[in-house]
Amino acid sequence: MRPHASGRGSQTGIGGVSLDENLASGNPADARPRIVALSSPSPTLRLFWCRLDPAPGDVETLGATLSPYEWTRAGRFGKAALRERYIIGRGLLRTIIGGALEVEPAHVEIVRGRRGRPQLPPPHALDFNISHTLAVALVGLVEGARIGVDVEHAQRSINAPGIARKFMTANERRALESLSADAARRRVIDLWTCKEAMSKATGEALAAPFSEIDVDMQPHRRLRSGPRPYEPAQWTLHAAAVPQDYLATVAVWHGDAVNA
Repeated sequence: MRPHASGRGSQTGIGGVSLDENLASGNPADARPRIVALSSPSPTLRLFWCRLDPAPGDVETLGATLSPYEWTRAGRFGKAALRERYIIGRGLLRTIIGGALEVEPAHVEIVRGRRGRPQLPPPHALDFNISHTLAVALVGLVEGARIGVDVEHAQRSINAPGIARKFMTANERRALESLSADAARRRVIDLWTCKEAMSKATGEALAAPFSEIDVDMQPHRRLRSGPRPYEPAQWTLHAAAVPQDYLATVAVWHGDAVNA
């Protein structure tokens, strides 16, 4: 299998059939594409939307592409549903990377870089990242930079005031004051995807200084300020064109990111 995209702005699945075309033709859910190429905010970025819900044979087929390490990690999931989603997600990630590198998914070598962040071994200039929520995943690829992605369900129930106090800057909290409770909840989730995506690009994950990373969402998302390495000149943030029930951010780390 190899992801096929018809160009920037397309939402095309493997084989070149879009989700809308599948729905219009009456195909059942399990006949729709596993991987859909999303419209990209930049020519250097490639974004993919993946379905992780299991269908007959998928775990075996996609699982055959996994490395021994990935199988060991899959075995640590106590629940079968979580284990199957991990196997499908890793198999689809390998399919996407393999398509970009023109190699078989099972031959994609994924190593642990600084801070344990998954990456391709040097001298590959291609970087990747994956985020999943419920039974879907977002995968991003970029050349010559570092990428982080994060996706969340837009209707997720959270303690928005508590998260804002702990993880948001004074500027971000002030921007919440004029919003309704639900709009503030949604804004906090959106801000979280920005910070999580950046922390995944650096490999710091939840150890990143979220409360010092200041993000401006209007008129479009951008990093306003932050401690090293979260310096505005080195970052570009994009809203990912995911389905309307989700919120997602793509963070691209430029500058010294490749050698960090």
